[in-house]
Amino acid sequence: MILQIVAGSFTFEGRLETERAPKTCAAFLARLPFESQVVHVRWSGEGVWIPLGAMDFGVGYENHTSYPAPGQFLLHPADISETEIILAYGGVHFASKVGQLAGNHFLTLTSGLENLPALGKACLWQGAQPISFRRLG
Repeated sequence: MILQIVAGSFTFEGRLETERAPKTCAAFLARLPFESQVVHVRWSGEGVWIPLGAMDFGVGYENHTSYPAPGQFLLHPADISETEIILAYGGVHFASKVGQLAGNHFLTLTSGLENLPALGKACLWQGAQPISFRRLG
């Protein structure tokens, strides 16, 4: 399944990783359209994140990593830290004030990757940017 992601002034397309993270993908799909704000990470490196507080997606770990590649979205289910979604635009070692985190790799960008560094810099220097996720087709 392909999603359209609009973040700040940039539009991307992404593929859900339904074979590798079926529960996470199903939980995210159930919340579409999904709208929030994305801000620059504090501890993780070159990434942006959506802090979701106590939002419960009802999933545990599957296909989880602490080192997403640029264009990969991870969903961290609430446990030692709040629920959050992180998108790498460069080198990321996913972490928080409590230490290293892992998240479920559930979505991979397939277009617009050349705009990821500009999105990251916009979040860093201009602050929170709107982000939305919608099904395509």
